[in-house]
Amino acid sequence: MKNLRIGFVCYPTFGGSGVVATELGKALADKGHELHFITYSAPARMGSLKKNLYYHEVRVSDYPLFDYQPYELVLASKMVEVAKTHDLDLLHVHYAIPHASAAITARDILAKEGINLPIVTTLHGTDITLLGKDPAFEPVIAHAINESDAVTAVSHSLKSDTLELFGVDREIEVIHNFICPSHFERDADEQFRRSVAPNGEPIITHISNFRPVKRVEDVVDVFAAVRSKQPAKLLLVGDGPERSRAEKRAEDRGVRADVVSIGKIKNPIEPLLVSDLFLLPSETESFGLSALEALAAGVPVVASDAGGLPEVVEHGVSGYLAAVGDVEAMGRHAHALLDNPDQHAAARPNFMQVIWDPRQRGTGRFVEDIVELQVHAHTPHAHAHGTFCELSPLHAAGR
Repeated sequence: MKNLRIGFVCYPTFGGSGVVATELGKALADKGHELHFITYSAPARMGSLKKNLYYHEVRVSDYPLFDYQPYELVLASKMVEVAKTHDLDLLHVHYAIPHASAAITARDILAKEGINLPIVTTLHGTDITLLGKDPAFEPVIAHAINESDAVTAVSHSLKSDTLELFGVDREIEVIHNFICPSHFERDADEQFRRSVAPNGEPIITHISNFRPVKRVEDVVDVFAAVRSKQPAKLLLVGDGPERSRAEKRAEDRGVRADVVSIGKIKNPIEPLLVSDLFLLPSETESFGLSALEALAAGVPVVASDAGGLPEVVEHGVSGYLAAVGDVEAMGRHAHALLDNPDQHAAARPNFMQVIWDPRQRGTGRFVEDIVELQVHAHTPHAHAHGTFCELSPLHAAGR
């Protein structure tokens, strides 16, 4: 298999899609492929540049003619420039809009010059579950999906939502998100743990962007239910519009003194390594990357059964699931896990094996799946309705 020159387009932030896309790009570069990130700032997880890892800035000038600057058009032009300058084999874009729609414009421009540039589009969720419900975006999203040369979704739940909302008539392959296990192979920062729980209390952690869909008030309510039965601390990591509501809820429930809110940080691994339980009671999650990160850190998860979360958390094995808004059940599950730490410690190798079985999960298999899909897209005459590679499941056989 030849090494590919790949243009990578993603949001360069610490959000789930940005993290996965950046780590995937780095892993592909480690395998010898040449990666060109094309976005408005260097990806947060990119780290230092390597011989075959490049970044191209998309800079939008501030023209008074436009009330809203046309980022998508500038992005398409930058894709054309990078594709021609570096002789790209394909584009791998994350999110249908604006990235896939811009890529299709770039591909059409290049086609006029006799240059073929296939597009692999990965759907991460918000472009489908949120924007997809807005009639103003629906035809553009459907067009971006249908016109891509290959499309992946990060969960079966997201694939189903996409087919239902847009009625697309093309194949969508499910390739679940991944993380690099080596990032979690370190000792917990005991000084940090003592700063959160000075008396050795169990630490319950929630990490998110604190948007309404995360139901952060439910996080506090679940914690209050646990706190009524045993000592504990709640560690809130992240920032967003609902952060102040969560802190106010803690005051109203009388647990504010046991809540530590540290805001947004660059690397969520340290908080997870000192945690005893992770809470994610979201209204919906296309995948739930933070839950996967918690499991990689050896932390059980109590979550809602929404969206792709049941594809990440195996009920009764790596944590527990409950209906959205069922704070009572989540509190009961959380207390049971914290009240039986020895049982959790004994179960940890089992769910870690489910997560990191190299035949099922992990960077290597994920990257191999993506490379096969990219090579297929790059093959002449292979288009949207072709048969793609057989992809690995998230969990062990039967899940």
